[in-house]
This record gives sequence, C-alpha cells and structure tokens, in this order.
Amino acid sequence: MSSNTSPRSPFRWELHGNGKHISPGNVVAPHERLTWGRTIGIGAQHVVAMFGATFLVPLITGFPPATTLLFSGLGTILFLIITAGRVPSYLGSSFAFIAPIGAAMNQAGPAGALGGIVMAGISLFIVGLIVQVAGTAWLTALMPPLVTGAIVALIGFNLAPSAKDNFMKAPVTALVTLSSILLISVIFRGMTGRLSILLGVMIGYLTAVIRGEVDFSVIHKTWEEQGLIGLPHFQAPEFHWNLAGLFIPVILILVAENIGHVKSVALMTGENLDSYSGRAIMADGLATTIAGMGGGSGTTTYAENIGVMAATKVYSTAAYWFAALFAIALSIFPVFGAAVASVPAGVLGGAATVLYGMIGMLGVRIWVENRVDFSNQVNLSAASVALIIGIADYTWDIGNLQFAGIALGTAATLVVYHAMAFIARSRESAPEPLKPMSSDSSTDDSERSAIL
Repeated sequence: MSSNTSPRSPFRWELHGNGKHISPGNVVAPHERLTWGRTIGIGAQHVVAMFGATFLVPLITGFPPATTLLFSGLGTILFLIITAGRVPSYLGSSFAFIAPIGAAMNQAGPAGALGGIVMAGISLFIVGLIVQVAGTAWLTALMPPLVTGAIVALIGFNLAPSAKDNFMKAPVTALVTLSSILLISVIFRGMTGRLSILLGVMIGYLTAVIRGEVDFSVIHKTWEEQGLIGLPHFQAPEFHWNLAGLFIPVILILVAENIGHVKSVALMTGENLDSYSGRAIMADGLATTIAGMGGGSGTTTYAENIGVMAATKVYSTAAYWFAALFAIALSIFPVFGAAVASVPAGVLGGAATVLYGMIGMLGVRIWVENRVDFSNQVNLSAASVALIIGIADYTWDIGNLQFAGIALGTAATLVVYHAMAFIARSRESAPEPLKPMSSDSSTDDSERSAIL
C-alpha cells in the first residue's frame, strides 16, 4: 500500500492510461481521471446515487429540498478542497440529524433546529482539528465498536415513531412504497438495485397521485411566483443552548462515518489516507456549519457513492466536482424543489420504515463485523441500556437543558461501558478475596489448602 500523502492540487488530475479504459485489477485513483466526457457521466451517476437519500431528509424534517441540495453541493466542493483532492466523497444529508431536528422543531421551530445544526458542525470541526493533530487512537479508545454500534442503532430505532406516524396517514400508499423499495432492491442488480429507494419513492408518488393524495398547488404557486430559475429559500439560525444536548451526540456518528469513509477509500485504492482523517472530519464539520447558517440540513459522507465507486472502479475526485456542480445547478430550479416537497406523508412513511430500520441495523452490523462479544456482561449491559433509552425516547430536564433519547442514550453508552470496563479491569488486577471455610466435613485437605 502506498504511503505517499504529499499534497497535490485539488484542481489537477493525471490521465489514467488513455483515459478510455481501466485495465483489469486497476482503479482510477483520486488524483487521476478518465476523459472529460466519461468523467462528467460518472459525476451524473453520483448525483443519481445520492439523490433519493439526500432529498428524503428535508422532506421528513420540513426543510426546503432545494436549499439542502445547494448546500450539499457546496459542502462537497469544500470537502474536496480541504482534503486536497485526495478523498473522493459526496456530502449528502445526514439521517443522524432527523431525530434532533424533529425535537428541536417542536421546541424552537426551524430556526432553532438550524442553530442546533450549526452547534454540531462547529463541534465536529473541533474534533477534526484534534484528530488532525493527535491522530485517531484516542477516538478508538473512546468509541470502541460496542459504543459506536450502540449509538448508530439507537439513532435509527429512535425514529420508529416518526415512520409509523407518516405510514398510518396513508397506509395503502405507504405499503406500495415500502413493497416497491424491497422488491427492487432484491430483484435488480447493479445501479437499479442501488436506486431502490429513489425508484420506490417514485412508484409511491405515482400511487399517491392516482389516489388523490398529492397537493399540486404548491408547484403551481412556485411557478407563478419564482418562474423557472431562482435562488433557494434561505433562513438564518437561532441559538438555544438547551438544544445542545440533542445535537452534540450526533457528531459521534459523523466522526465514525467520516473515518470509515476514509478507510474504505484507502482499502479500495491501495493508498494510505490516514493522515487525511482529520481533514475529512473538519471538512464535514465546516460544511454542516455553513448549511445550518443558511437553512440546509447537516451533511455526511455517503455510502451510496462508495457503491458507485466500487462498481465503476473510478475514484477520481474530478467526477465529484461535476457531481457537486450538477447538484448546485438543480437547486436553482424552484419548481424542481417544489415538486420534491409535494411528496405526501404516506410515501415518506413507507420509505422511512426501510431507512430508519437500516440505520438501526447498521449499528448491529458494526457489532457483527467487529465480533463484539455479548457474553461479556459489560458489552451486554451498555448496549441494552442505550437501546432502551433511545427507543423509548427518555428525557431528562436539567434547568433549561433537556436531554432526549439520543443524547441520553449516547451518554449512557459511554458512561456505562467505560465505568463497567474500568471496574472489571480493577477486579481482574485485584487479588482474589478469601473464600469462607465450608462447614461441610467432606471438604478435603487440598481444598482447605487452596482456601487458605
């Protein structure tokens, strides 16, 4: 594996071979590219891959889809610049923000939720700065696989009530959407299978149109007021420190996702990119902060785009530049954003049933892949407490601060795991206590010697 991590310009790429073909067993590295026509085509594929999930977050949270798309494109460009063009990634909407945004909306409205996103983004940037200076060893110690898996799982399962609420508003449409997503994902291979969520939502939307559940008045109004081209809707954040407990725990997930993304790219390209882990986290933190300042949702690296790279063997960051520019271009068509915003609750409920469950099961996957031992009482207890707190959405008010299910579950995971692990290690290093002498006369001399 190459360890060459010398800085390169994020705006210069070497032509891979003749730019038209990839030799068997080779990949197009981040600093390479194919012909510009092929590079543009692959960039378009990345937009399609991120589209369904990126738009689902603003649909569920109520944020303007076009604004979220704009900031995802800008965030991707920022990520490419900060990582010096060495880490290919698209920054789409993070599902980890859905639960805290929903809770913050109820307490302080959209502006308050945006303030929470900004707080999370700044915190994530600071963590990235520390990682860049001190390395990742301290993060591994703080968040071993048991802890990371538990936090990811509780974030997904905490969203279950929201999925149910939308599902039950139009159960027939929701069931069609859910069934379509499941069938497409298992019947089709390649790109079609990877787009199961987007295609399932489209089928669900068509079903909703037939059943008269779609309100087209918003689309007509947008066309009359803004025309074909116009800037997305922007909104400034408001800061309420009592919401910090809802958003700060999300950075643990974003850190894990960014480090996992860097390691995945390194594994597939054969390059050592560990020195860019801190930059990746800082870039995501800055992108999330900027999105929150203007009315967009928080961002994260996208597994969907990892899938596109794995399928095409093209890891060129040039393709991501085009993907980001495509996203920005789409965001300036107001009618496009209004059409996305018209997706009804039943469709969202069907898609969310799959997606929220997937988020929860990703936590379980982390446990399985790292062979977490649940016969160990420390692991079992920490995960059990975290999941119940997250699923039941426990809340704890301290003065003006309120800590809800995700925040409490995250704190419980860290505290319970590290406290129990410390006690267990202390007991292992301590001498065994003397056992009481048995009154049973059958105790033999060897047993007495061992006891004494």
